[in-house]
Amino acid sequence: MSDRDRKPQFKRGSQKANRNRGRPPPRNREAGTDSPAILYGWHTVAAALANPRRTIRKLLLTENAARRLADENINTSITPEIVRPSAIDQRLGPDAVHQGLLAEADPLPSPDIDTLAQEGIVLVLDQITDPHNVGAIMRSAAAFAVKAIITTARHSPEATGVLAKSASGALELVPLVLVQNLARALTELNDRGFMTVGLDSAGGEDLAAIQLRQPLALVLGAEGKGLRQLTRETCNAVARLDMPGDIKSLNVSNAAVLALYIGASRLGLMR
Repeated sequence: MSDRDRKPQFKRGSQKANRNRGRPPPRNREAGTDSPAILYGWHTVAAALANPRRTIRKLLLTENAARRLADENINTSITPEIVRPSAIDQRLGPDAVHQGLLAEADPLPSPDIDTLAQEGIVLVLDQITDPHNVGAIMRSAAAFAVKAIITTARHSPEATGVLAKSASGALELVPLVLVQNLARALTELNDRGFMTVGLDSAGGEDLAAIQLRQPLALVLGAEGKGLRQLTRETCNAVARLDMPGDIKSLNVSNAAVLALYIGASRLGLMR
């Protein structure tokens, strides 16, 4: 019998946990609490199951979802509970597009700034609180091979639920660095040789016209408020995104994509 013919065995109602024993508890990058991360949707849960650093506590699957995981040879590493879609609806609400999968998982560890590779691009988020926007930014960051996303432990959304679904699996791919003080974190990046560039509609130069270098940190501010004053002052440069149309501002997740494309192109990372 081939590996492809070998199907995972699912048992109804089991809540067996898969925990890594003998290691210290991780620093919670999913909100600074000990609460489990709630992950739902096909790409989000499949990516979590494929991530060896992610410990799944509980897995709820519909029969169709369980069959699809088996057909695609995705190892659950935990015996799931087979439930009706309505059981997941009750957990998440009727508007959540869960596709028959819901996982409770231990939070992923948050790396320290001094462990980041001094190459490529990192993103820094200055109090961006909308989980849809942060999730979309994480998805774009994964597409552009961003080394990490840095954000504050407070005034940022939990890396769970809506954010994880919007990230479409990117939560497992892009390290999320939680810091207490963003200006201090930017100072540390400056000291480690990063070029820190804040993005603001009132920036003095077009990002495409600035001489960029690696390692590069692109700093994005919240919609409406933009970058805070201390954040602006701590960046090496503040740049704008020039566009030819009548509307001169973009949704922050769209601005992130454009800035990443410009940065990756200028740094020769698009090969």
